[in-house]
Amino acid sequence: MGAASEVQLLQARAQFMRDSLGKSQSMTESMISILGSFDHRLSSLETAMRPTQVRTHAFRKAHENIDSTLKAAESVLTQFDVSRQVEDTVLSGPLNDLTGFLAAVDQLQKNVEFFTQNRGLKASDGALNHARNLLNKGMNRLADEFKTLLIQNSKPADSAQLQEMIPNSGKLTGNPAVEGRPDGSIGNVKVLQLPVLIAPKTVPQLRDMAQRLVAAGYHAQCIKIYRDVRASTLEQSLKKLGVEKLSKEDVQKMQWEALEAKIGSWIQYMRIAVKLLFSAERKLCDQIWYHLDPHREKCFADVTDSSVHILLSFGEAIARSKKSPEKLFVLLDMYETMHELFPEIENLFSSASAIGLRQAAQDLIQRLAQTAKETFGDFEDAVSTDATKTPVLDGTVHPLTSYVINYVKFLFDYQKTLNHLLGGGQPQLQATPSPLAAATVRLMSVLQVNLDGKSKLYRDPALTQLFLMNNIHYMVRSVRKSEAKDLLGDDWVQRQRRIVQQHANTYQRAAWGKALSYLSGSGSSSGHLSGGSSDGSSISKSAIKERFKNFSLLLEELYNRQTQWTIPDSELREAVRLAVAEVLLPAYRSFLKRYSSIIESDRHKGKYIRYTPEDLERMLGEFFEGKTRVEQRR
Repeated sequence: MGAASEVQLLQARAQFMRDSLGKSQSMTESMISILGSFDHRLSSLETAMRPTQVRTHAFRKAHENIDSTLKAAESVLTQFDVSRQVEDTVLSGPLNDLTGFLAAVDQLQKNVEFFTQNRGLKASDGALNHARNLLNKGMNRLADEFKTLLIQNSKPADSAQLQEMIPNSGKLTGNPAVEGRPDGSIGNVKVLQLPVLIAPKTVPQLRDMAQRLVAAGYHAQCIKIYRDVRASTLEQSLKKLGVEKLSKEDVQKMQWEALEAKIGSWIQYMRIAVKLLFSAERKLCDQIWYHLDPHREKCFADVTDSSVHILLSFGEAIARSKKSPEKLFVLLDMYETMHELFPEIENLFSSASAIGLRQAAQDLIQRLAQTAKETFGDFEDAVSTDATKTPVLDGTVHPLTSYVINYVKFLFDYQKTLNHLLGGGQPQLQATPSPLAAATVRLMSVLQVNLDGKSKLYRDPALTQLFLMNNIHYMVRSVRKSEAKDLLGDDWVQRQRRIVQQHANTYQRAAWGKALSYLSGSGSSSGHLSGGSSDGSSISKSAIKERFKNFSLLLEELYNRQTQWTIPDSELREAVRLAVAEVLLPAYRSFLKRYSSIIESDRHKGKYIRYTPEDLERMLGEFFEGKTRVEQRR
């Protein structure tokens, strides 16, 4: 019973849903019909309104064209009025109101450009001519003011301040904006501060003027003004510093002392010019001619051209002057200075406009290098061919020896440079001697050959050996106390010391061989310093007397002669005295002990035995002091 009721209920609900869906479909079809009717009506309406829309768009476009035409006309009419508006300002010049003047010039420049591009407008030619004439008048006034302002603010740099600003040594940086300590240093790096050539407040004004002049086509006139004023000021700065215009003839006429001083000054002037003055001019050009290439580079090249050539011409005159040994070191100083400065010169004069200046500096470096090499070669030849015929009377160190050794010592202050120049700029092989070492060994050999020739000027063989001993010992001692020792090596030193000893031994034989022969058994000179004597039983009394007499006379002769000779080195002098005493004194004592008793009873004993061994030792102690005859008599 209950189940039947539920089924009937479900059937009733299903029927209700079918009825509802049927009504919904009927309503949907009705809505579609209505909407279709609306679409047809809207299409008809759009078709009816289309002509109205077209007319409205045309009216709007015409209005826009009218507005555009009116604005264009207004713009054109305004351009015709520009000249009149700015004329008074332009003609009054920039003196009282630079900012206003420049603004007026800018307007006038645009006005000229406008009429140049719109030549088809009625009356444009007349307006263009008027604007151009007015612009030319304004540019002439601006050029005059540019020149006046530049002259008023261009003063020669203070020479004392420049000398203080350039450091004598130390690593430099050209960046003045780097911040560091209060004294301008950064750690161990010195910051190079450039001189202020023109007041900072004036530079922007000059820059604005230059830009307008260049824009108006007045770049040639502007460049000439800038070049004339700044070039003249730069030359005045160098003149105040001490730079002179010297020709090759002027240099040739100068005494060496005066020329050497000028070369030292020139080196300082070059450093000041490149590191301070030229660098400051470069900075000023960059500021005033900002974004005005290539005029900026041309200006800098023109401003510095004359000053650079004044400085380089002096260097060229020195490099081309007559060569002499003393010039080598100043040539090397000049070469090192130019070599040090050249990277900065390349950087400063890097443009095509400055290629001539850059090349001139490069040519001078090459000329100095070549002249230095030739001068060094000439010095070696001069040592080899020195033909001084007057011997040093006391056998001391010859002036040529001391000159060459001092010369060599100075060479080692330029080791790096000379190795580069003598080696032809080629890298050095580690196992081979440096070019300077090879040249020094060669120079020492040449000197020794020359000294050997000079030693033959002496008539006394003993003095010949003393002379050679003195000179070679001086060479060895000087080398051992200098950097030359590391360059020449211990082997060279030891070889020369053996040569010194050989000359000392040969001196002893030549000077004392005969004296020792009187103290020997044979009574003849053996040529060797042997101090012994043979049995005197076969020697007669008269022979003994003769030997004592001859020995005393020869000793006096040697004393008179060799006290005038000189061994300048105290250690060598004592060593030679001691070597003689070690042979002579024992031989004399032995001879005296053996034979003095034979003539003891002779009433003329003092005639033969004049000196005691103590006298002999005292006399030897006075040898090689370079005494004069007057001093000997005293």
